[in-house]
Amino acid sequence: MKKISYSEHGGPDVLRLVDADEPSAGPGQVRIAVRAAGVNPFDWRVREGQFPVPLPAGTGRDAAGVVDRVGAGVDGVAVGDRVFGEGIETCAEFAVLTAWAHLPEGLSFEEAAGYPSVVETALRVLREVGVREGQSLLVSGASGGVGSAVLQIARDGGGGVGGPASAANPDYVRDVGATATTYGPGWVERVRALGPVDAALDLAGAGVLPDLVALTGDPRKVITIADQAAAEHGVRFSGAAHDVPAALAEAVDLITRGALRIPVERAYPLAETARAHADSQAGHARGRRVIVI
Repeated sequence: MKKISYSEHGGPDVLRLVDADEPSAGPGQVRIAVRAAGVNPFDWRVREGQFPVPLPAGTGRDAAGVVDRVGAGVDGVAVGDRVFGEGIETCAEFAVLTAWAHLPEGLSFEEAAGYPSVVETALRVLREVGVREGQSLLVSGASGGVGSAVLQIARDGGGGVGGPASAANPDYVRDVGATATTYGPGWVERVRALGPVDAALDLAGAGVLPDLVALTGDPRKVITIADQAAAEHGVRFSGAAHDVPAALAEAVDLITRGALRIPVERAYPLAETARAHADSQAGHARGRRVIVI
């Protein structure tokens, strides 16, 4: 099979399309013929060596496809089922999933591949920041994948949401139901003019933690998933996934009810995974980037 692999940590240019053995589904796993794989910031941070892994290594952990092998002890899914979920080295023609759910009706493989890690992260940080119905939440990095999910899930729960965006993205942020303003000089004052901020999330790691603490008045009301300097500001860093199967089940419910829809900004062929990584690192996304196999 074809897969994306790298033998040294570095920039997107270390990624190679190679021939590899097909993986096997172990106990509690399924194998899929991958139709699409999601691209997440975590993928390129691992590739750069921020979270070292044994080399050579593949890339990708989100995917959607068709089940073609079912491991021991697995029930509720069969060969031929269309699923999406989290797995191992998913930028490949075949991949093993460790958590999955059936595709909701009407959702394409390309769309589905953009949901697993994004929704799990969004649900986790919303629980951790503790925003309640009627409270206001400020989201830095609102137009990306996790931001798109956070804004819609918080709105579904009755919270008021808002976020600063790049000059190109405020309309997108408004389209997913949030109050938008723009980054740049005076952005903190523009946020204050919108009203009080009860809690804040940093999803982009753009060096805004001091501003978010100032806006909320309490570092305990701020969570980041992207800034390793969190502890210096008294802010919590959220990085470890919790219950992925439960998050996927909740994603299916939200999607089915029409409460969540994350657009695919761009789809790339497997051979252009390096370009997808480079574009992800450049930021300013509207939704998700995926690899189509």
